[in-house]
Amino acid sequence: MDIDEIKEKIEEAATENGNTFVALWVSFLAMLMAITSLGGNNAGKDMLNANIEASNLFAFYQAKTIRQTVIRTAADDMDLLAAADPTLVPEMRTRIKEQVAKYRATVERYDTEPGEGRKELLARAKELEAQRDLAASRDPYFDYAEALLQIAVVLASVSLITGVAILRWFSIGLGVIGGVLSINGFLLLFHLPFL
Repeated sequence: MDIDEIKEKIEEAATENGNTFVALWVSFLAMLMAITSLGGNNAGKDMLNANIEASNLFAFYQAKTIRQTVIRTAADDMDLLAAADPTLVPEMRTRIKEQVAKYRATVERYDTEPGEGRKELLARAKELEAQRDLAASRDPYFDYAEALLQIAVVLASVSLITGVAILRWFSIGLGVIGGVLSINGFLLLFHLPFL
């Protein structure tokens, strides 16, 4: 085997290894893109579900508040009528006071009913809003990560076809940035001001 044949073998091996690297790199990027897409879809679903549940709880809270106001108003009206009418018989006055007491107890119960009191509903709705906001803060990281990973795949593919090494390096750089953004979408290790 002469020097030229050895040189050709080395160049073939280098080309094959470069192609193997790019193929493995594209496979890795595709896997990372699938995971990123899954994270982004889940963040979107979490955001939507939490928003719907929070809206439902706020609507229930408002309905309880309206019922509470109506009952409180009825109790006040009955108190005023009983006080304004000196001709009421004692038995009727007693029945009115009993009904007013029931109304006031219902008003109090609406505030603190276990699991469905106004205070509990408001706390649960705010908790769901916080979950929605957390999912909303994760979502853009997944979006940008997915875009960068797709561009990295394209650049790696073009470098494979053209043999231009700088495209491979750009692919690696964008792939690393996309990977970091994807990880940050899951963990929120840092916050970028423009996202």
